[in-house]
Amino acid sequence: MSDDYLPFHPNPRKPSYRPPEGAVDAHCHVFGPAARFPFAPERKYTPCDAPKEKLFALRDFLGFSRNVIVQATCHGRDNSALVDAIETAGSRARGVAIVGPDVTDAELDRLDEAGVRAVRFNFLRRLVDAAPREDFAAIAARVAKRGWHVVVYFEAGQLAELAGFLATLPCPVVIDHMGRPDVRAGVEGAAFQDFLRFLDAHPAMWVKVSCPERLTVQGPPYDDVVPFARALVERFGDRVLWGTDWPHPNMRSHMPDDGELVDMIPRIAVTEAARQALLVDNPMRLYWPEEVAP
Repeated sequence: MSDDYLPFHPNPRKPSYRPPEGAVDAHCHVFGPAARFPFAPERKYTPCDAPKEKLFALRDFLGFSRNVIVQATCHGRDNSALVDAIETAGSRARGVAIVGPDVTDAELDRLDEAGVRAVRFNFLRRLVDAAPREDFAAIAARVAKRGWHVVVYFEAGQLAELAGFLATLPCPVVIDHMGRPDVRAGVEGAAFQDFLRFLDAHPAMWVKVSCPERLTVQGPPYDDVVPFARALVERFGDRVLWGTDWPHPNMRSHMPDDGELVDMIPRIAVTEAARQALLVDNPMRLYWPEEVAP
């Protein structure tokens, strides 16, 4: 384990809330094991091992049916651990990969066959070195032809500089972790209102109502984050996703209990219909469209 990374919760509690049948954890990771899947030399952090077996056991314990596994920067562009996990899970998992502008068509074909359905662009300067936007644009154009989408990660303060670029991408765009708002400013704060207007103006933009543990000032049970997630679910109910973010990389202040995170769901999606869309209908439409009736 790295000094800059807390280990994931060893014994999460069983959540009181039971997700609907077919529920999807639409944002989680696998790390290593490093002895088999080494971490990237250029990584900005070194996580502890969080292998597929632990993830799938957590999925079943929390009452979920499927996972969307997201490649993290600690593995760089080597998607081997990701592919191994989604191939093991079969139809119960899909993947979000990280690729470079030099990725071959053969590699994209291999990732597609394994179950990858998106690429991730990370704009957090503390996690990645800068990448030319023309590289991202070229990658997006190639994956759009395959029916994939793009997942983006940025801080709230970066929206103004990224909005124009994101709007040009030729496929759906999923924004991680509510665009990382500053919860101290409140839902009515200018930055979050700008984010809502951006989503209003661009119907191809989706958003994950995830990671309260990264956004909170108050800490568990994350009361200060609930209004932000609820506002997004109520306003964009057909393009919101939810995920645990297990095993919660780079957490220093506290490590969340995944059972407690699941019990937040009825607080942010307050009707059964909203929870069905958030946890089943939306992720199935995006990641398993072949199983969704027209």
